[in-house]
Amino acid sequence: MARMKAVQVGKAGGDFEIVEREIPEPARGQVRIKVEACGICHSDALVKEGHWPGIKYPRVPGHEIAGRIDALGADVTNWKEGQRVGVGWHGGHDFTCKPCRRGDFINCKTEKITGITHDGGYAEYVVTPAEAVAAIPEGLNAADAAPLLCAGITVFNSLRHSGARAGDLVAVLGIGGLGHLGVQYARQMGFRTIAVGRGKDKEELARKLGAYEYIDSSSGDPSLALQKRGGAQVILATAPDSKSMSQLSGGLAPGGKLLVVGASAEPLAISPLQLIPGSRAIQGWASGIATDSEDTMDFSALTGVRPMIEKYPLEKAAEGFQQMITGKARFRVVLTMGGS
Repeated sequence: MARMKAVQVGKAGGDFEIVEREIPEPARGQVRIKVEACGICHSDALVKEGHWPGIKYPRVPGHEIAGRIDALGADVTNWKEGQRVGVGWHGGHDFTCKPCRRGDFINCKTEKITGITHDGGYAEYVVTPAEAVAAIPEGLNAADAAPLLCAGITVFNSLRHSGARAGDLVAVLGIGGLGHLGVQYARQMGFRTIAVGRGKDKEELARKLGAYEYIDSSSGDPSLALQKRGGAQVILATAPDSKSMSQLSGGLAPGGKLLVVGASAEPLAISPLQLIPGSRAIQGWASGIATDSEDTMDFSALTGVRPMIEKYPLEKAAEGFQQMITGKARFRVVLTMGGS
């Protein structure tokens, strides 16, 4: 049997291990992808540390996968060998639960999650359900496409469903792995984009990414700064900092929405009296399904939105993960296979 290199976690809290495995065969309804690039996401720590209930080990992490189909399982008719494709967080659905019957696949009661419920992209090959596959457009290389399948889709999909219209003030909290893409998307969608970060040193980058203005949260109350500008119709909270989100929520305009995509375990500290007057709202947002990934990548290819990435070979996955988890990466880490 042909074999491949993979990077797995052997047990909860264990180290990354470089191993050789048999190249998996796709079952009915699955495709096999020859991986060219796989992003390292903060959520991969759920596998590394065992924080997701029910993970079976050993497990290969990785849910920002870009490559080419090299084998089709039985009954797969909508994909072809050699086609450029990607796979994100959403790794498949059952089609039969109530959310699925309503077309709400991201909330499938038995949702499969790439790299958590089945092996992911820290490997030379990956097998995935066909419904989780998204086509990568021409003009978008694998290393740039990979982070768009999690970080990109999360901010793009949430913004386009936020209710904000062209010309509205949209504030992006945080200029990191999610935020640096959020600023770009918000600008390209026609919003009056304001970036909010800590420290004056981030202003140059924020403006380069497309922000019309920058608010330094360390130099005063950023919610007051937003209110002086009329208030934000949407605050896209990408920084995983509940205290910062709570503080900035006071900058919402009437009818405004705090859109939470940065995952933090700490509770938000927001009074009902901040929400009731002005009919303000708080909403969380999951990433999206394969068609949302396609829309994200198509929009990115059309408008020039690209992630800022650092590349590592598969064999240095542990080093790349450490760069990401310590916050040193600027801004997404991508594992590459075959010189992608």
